[in-house]
Amino acid sequence: MTKLRVGVFATGLDTYWGQFEGLLDHLNSYREEIVAGIYRRVDAEVVDAGMVDNPDRAACAAELFREKGVDVVFLYVATYCLSSTILPVARALDCPLVLLNLQPVPAIDYNSVNALGDKEKMTGVWLEHCQACSIPEICNVLKRASLRYSVVTGYLADDKAWNEIEGWLRAASAVKALSQNRMGVLGHYYSGMLDIYTDLTKLSSVFGTHFDMLEMCELKTIRNSLKSGEIAERVRLFGQKFDVSGDCPRTELERAAATSLAMDRLVEKYALGSMAYYYEGEGELNDIATSVIAGNTLLTGRGIPVAGECDVKTAQAMKILSLIGGGGSFSEFYALDFKDDVVLLGHDGPAHPLIADGRVALVPLPVYHGKPGRGLSIQMSVRRGPVTLLSVCETPDGVHLLAAEGEAVAGPVLNIGNTNSRYRFGCGAGEFIGRWSEGGTSHHCAVGVGKLLDIIEKIAFLLDIRIVKV
Repeated sequence: MTKLRVGVFATGLDTYWGQFEGLLDHLNSYREEIVAGIYRRVDAEVVDAGMVDNPDRAACAAELFREKGVDVVFLYVATYCLSSTILPVARALDCPLVLLNLQPVPAIDYNSVNALGDKEKMTGVWLEHCQACSIPEICNVLKRASLRYSVVTGYLADDKAWNEIEGWLRAASAVKALSQNRMGVLGHYYSGMLDIYTDLTKLSSVFGTHFDMLEMCELKTIRNSLKSGEIAERVRLFGQKFDVSGDCPRTELERAAATSLAMDRLVEKYALGSMAYYYEGEGELNDIATSVIAGNTLLTGRGIPVAGECDVKTAQAMKILSLIGGGGSFSEFYALDFKDDVVLLGHDGPAHPLIADGRVALVPLPVYHGKPGRGLSIQMSVRRGPVTLLSVCETPDGVHLLAAEGEAVAGPVLNIGNTNSRYRFGCGAGEFIGRWSEGGTSHHCAVGVGKLLDIIEKIAFLLDIRIVKV
């Protein structure tokens, strides 16, 4: 994994420097503040192209950013500049520009400036504050050139503006990580579940993710090589990580522990950052397929999300939420509660233990609904508070994101050995399920904690794909 590379440059007009003493030094000091602020907020390599104030320096900045392979570029509009110094840089990039329309202070000190009594000095001070002068010109030219950009407006110490910049950094970090992620596809789709079938080539081209096709027989070989002491140690780990029900037979705990260890080693061998799986089979392969939930929940909690029923698109949505700090748990719609106006979501597959309301319970199931066999499952609810739902969707128009913010709320749930949570949305339960379904999703989705829609919008912008918000 390589670090995020953040490009930064400032713009101005070289004609000014000989006219207004100290102006260039002041503007460069503001640029340095911005670079320092970026370093404080993200672990990244910052590529600083300095002040770009004429066509020659624009060409140098463009070459520098190309050479370094920057992932996102912040343009600090330091004072008025000619758009002819911006376009060459923007055309050379493989990423959009984020324009920083940041004044040094919230407002000019008019009395102090007017008291200078020297029109030359007064104009120099004004030019330190005239960032907004160039924003319309730059946006006009970028739009006419069909180049993508966004604008952050505020001042250097403006928390709101810096929160937005931090959002761009988090989004760019996530997009970078997605492009370096390796997703394992173990087994095959759940037969007949047409909505989750997907085009891996299309997903790879959009996100940059590499897909490894994994074989159950390799997992079986790894599992058969385990030693009894290793399995006993994993059973003890289950006791640390889960509330293990007293009804769980020792044989089932050992079966799940062996599969958990084997999955860990498969993940390590292929350097996987996420996975989608499903298998039925017979004999030992069925024994493996029916004992994956506990171990895959541990993997998901480690930032290696695992989606059941071989739902690659939802595994990708889970990975996005994981990368931006939301967790990302595998879910589907369970029911609507019209009395309380809430939507119930859950699943019998792996979950994200770090977003649970309390400890996750490990419980035995006599039968998996819709799947062969029996074994251990997890039971949990997502902790109360703001949540974000996310789906990666595939339609005839291409790949897009579908997202919504809501709230996990208290209330009764079914204790059937699944994840199970209650969610309230501003538009109401009935309207929500209709609008969500019309968004092009499969019947699965990822659930994360926190209000993350703003960052997800930025991810979609950086990927140059559509986002549907409910």
